[in-house]
Amino acid sequence: MKRAVLYLVMPLLSVACGRGGDFDASGTFEATEVTVSAEAAGRILWFGAEEGDWIAAGEQVGAIDSVQIYLQRLQLERRQASVSSARPDIAKQAAALRERIARQRIECRRVENLLHDGAATLKQHDDAEAQLKVLEGELEALLSTLGKNSVSIDENASAIDLQIAQLEDRLAKCRIVSPVAGTVLARYAEAGELAVVGRPLMKVADLDHIFLRAYFTSDQLAHLLLGQEVTVTADFGGGNRFDYPGRVAWIASESEFTPKTIQTSDSRANLVYAVKIAVENDGRLRIGLYGEVRLAD
Repeated sequence: MKRAVLYLVMPLLSVACGRGGDFDASGTFEATEVTVSAEAAGRILWFGAEEGDWIAAGEQVGAIDSVQIYLQRLQLERRQASVSSARPDIAKQAAALRERIARQRIECRRVENLLHDGAATLKQHDDAEAQLKVLEGELEALLSTLGKNSVSIDENASAIDLQIAQLEDRLAKCRIVSPVAGTVLARYAEAGELAVVGRPLMKVADLDHIFLRAYFTSDQLAHLLLGQEVTVTADFGGGNRFDYPGRVAWIASESEFTPKTIQTSDSRANLVYAVKIAVENDGRLRIGLYGEVRLAD
């Protein structure tokens, strides 16, 4: 009877003792982190991002002084208005000359009729035709000059438009926004401080979509595919372990030496492959938390 009880207890003990090492690979949880840096120079007027806050993509969380840029834009707008007012009204400026040409054409027809009736000379007819050609030449020259002036003014106006667009871009960069949605992990600046281009202001990470970076040996790659469903166990310490469904999202194309902090099922392996396993965060997972992977239950 004692022998039978012993046979029943031994398998249970072996399962309990081997539970902690029943995994194929291990690693730490990571998230996509984005360091938001200043894109403009100036004093930080306000900065409302606090560590732990969740912010949406494109949400403004602060502003850098932009008064000088705004004044430059106003100055360019005044120049643009001045340039636009100098654009010639070709129709009005050519109206008087067109009227003289119309009258001269009537005069040419009158002289031609008189010439047919013998009441005018050929010289009078030639003089009238010559005067018409002179007026038409003057109109052509006037239209050419006014056209060139208009093109020059349009080019100047276009150049001012580009300068205004540049200032609009600089004004937009005075707004401190996050390019991604996520949680503020760190804040590096305060309101009233001076910002320079490239200075880090805060670090944001998407903690809703977290992944475990684990390391597998070359032998294990034969059983690992992109999109494969696996089981991820997060170890919170003190015996607190929680299982999560995971999906293989990325497999390194090159091997690397086993990091010292990583355990593998084959402790003799020197070269391993990094693998990212996507996990949906229920709010408990944190960056740097230890985790293990099981390819099959």
